[in-house]
Amino acid sequence: IAKKLNPVVGYWDPLGLVDAGYWGFDEARTIGWLRQSEIKHGRVAMAAFVGYCVQSNFVFPWSLTTSGMPHPSTDLSPPEQWDALPFASKVQIILFIGFLEWYSELYGNGEAHYTKGGKPGKYPTFENTPHPVPLNLYDPFGFSKKRSEEAKARGLISEINNGRLAMLGIFGFLCEQTIPGSVPALSGIVKPYAGEVMAPFSADFTF
Repeated sequence: IAKKLNPVVGYWDPLGLVDAGYWGFDEARTIGWLRQSEIKHGRVAMAAFVGYCVQSNFVFPWSLTTSGMPHPSTDLSPPEQWDALPFASKVQIILFIGFLEWYSELYGNGEAHYTKGGKPGKYPTFENTPHPVPLNLYDPFGFSKKRSEEAKARGLISEINNGRLAMLGIFGFLCEQTIPGSVPALSGIVKPYAGEVMAPFSADFTF
């Protein structure tokens, strides 16, 4: 689908990742793994970009903790809001993300794994979990079930391209925050940040 994603550039793999043979994978399985990684990181980046814009201007009005602590103010930038969270809140968030990542590797319901001919980007349903879950993470409202295969293919192309753009966007925010002036278009829009964006617990402890 490289040509459909970008007709100008087409297939582009300057690092030769397809031939890397991770964990002894052949080319087909490696492509499945790389495509899954791209789709997943694109989705995370889209959520991060929207979240960055929203929480820069709005926070929930209710208390963050049972003790009545409010959510970090919009006077803080999103990375500063993260630093201001209680340590226990950060651990809960990281553990929940870790659970979603772990569960994404459990393929049931007749679906093949993405490295074994399955569809990259398709998240397993919650139908077989011990505790009932009202909505699935992938296609929670069942819209995709009603779409044609052609429409799904177009949607995948849009999702991957939007994910690529979002990855550039969120890193643009972080670069301008940590290196003021590095992204001129964002100068004066995002607040400088003196913390460590790649060390999520740096405000709590250091080694």
